[in-house]
Amino acid sequence: MGLALAAASLLAAKSADAQLRVDISGVGATQYPIAIADFSGATEGQAVAEVIRADLTRSGQFQLINAAGASLNAESSIAYEDWRNRGADYVAYGSISQSGGQYNVSYRLVDSVRRTQLDGVAFSGTEKELRRISHQIADRIYEKITGVRGVFSTRLAYVLQTGNGYELQIADADGQNPQVMLRSKQSIISPAWSPDGKRLAYVSFELGKPVVYVQTLATGQRVPLANFKGNNSAPAWSPDGQQLAVVLSRDGISQIYIINADGSGLRRVMRSPLIDTEPQYTPDGSSLIFTSDRGGNPHIYKVPVSGGEAQRITFNGSYNISPAMSPDGNNLVYVTRRNGAFRIAMQNMGTGSEQLLTAGPDDESPSFAPNGMQILYSSVQGGRSVLAVTSVDGRVRQTLSTLNGKVREPTWGPFTN
Repeated sequence: MGLALAAASLLAAKSADAQLRVDISGVGATQYPIAIADFSGATEGQAVAEVIRADLTRSGQFQLINAAGASLNAESSIAYEDWRNRGADYVAYGSISQSGGQYNVSYRLVDSVRRTQLDGVAFSGTEKELRRISHQIADRIYEKITGVRGVFSTRLAYVLQTGNGYELQIADADGQNPQVMLRSKQSIISPAWSPDGKRLAYVSFELGKPVVYVQTLATGQRVPLANFKGNNSAPAWSPDGQQLAVVLSRDGISQIYIINADGSGLRRVMRSPLIDTEPQYTPDGSSLIFTSDRGGNPHIYKVPVSGGEAQRITFNGSYNISPAMSPDGNNLVYVTRRNGAFRIAMQNMGTGSEQLLTAGPDDESPSFAPNGMQILYSSVQGGRSVLAVTSVDGRVRQTLSTLNGKVREPTWGPFTN
């Protein structure tokens, strides 16, 4: 199955000097047949339905049934048998109306097999908020049918390198509506979302060396968090948002420290004779996973936040870096080098079994979706740098390609409501 969705065609998504396309391949092991009728009323109803269809299609878990010719509004009686005959186990539909610049969107979801309504809710917002409302409806549909919370309303952060320098951007989970948080002539690396989604930590080289900053997205205000002697890098938030792990070379070699979110209370986690870097908190906040070459080759290790002995947790291959833990703590994803290709791998923390999710040759910076069902990463495909997403079973892949620039260091934002 192949699908290409042009950016900016749905609800007039605005680009930050770079138009994005979404290309999808593969299908999930289970697909739910669903019909999504155009929302009746205002002319924007078709665009709302298109965003919902695009969201569900990207997941690879839904088979879209043609709803052409359906004239349904939020109060319509549903001919369940007719939809069953069309092949739709589920039907989503609704109405949209406009009143003085405000849009009111009512949506319904029914199960045509059980002949019951599964969901019904009303939203209101401006025209600019219709895309967000559409994502929220898609999230509700996804959760009602699969039992897993949807991530269509979440956001991504990444660095775009262009001929003019670097941009730290955030975008919707489908790559649309990109916004520039920071422009710089110097490198920007390692963006990291705060757990509440209101701030980003990142590393900027604008002072001639790497310094860790924290920026509040709503206001644009930013403050240096770590500007010590030497290099300051690799920020990672604790699950409660009160602290960050950072990597500092203030004592010579790169080592992991903990610092309070206000810049106070700096503490070194452990002492190592070799480089320790790329720390990430485990979901329970009790430990850090990190990359180290202390064993001769780079591998992933785990250490209590309080310090102590580090435990090696990757043993497959001879090069494993850039770890990220799934939200439930059951899986570890990382970049591995196999036969010269950099690929995304996932390891079960309980059994140690490994699955290679991508083919390479140059895949980097994996980041779990907040529901743990997908992994975002950067990739070079056809000589071009792109954002890519794979399902955790490797069956469904998306490519969010940009028309100008190199995309680096993507990270998936948290649930925010």
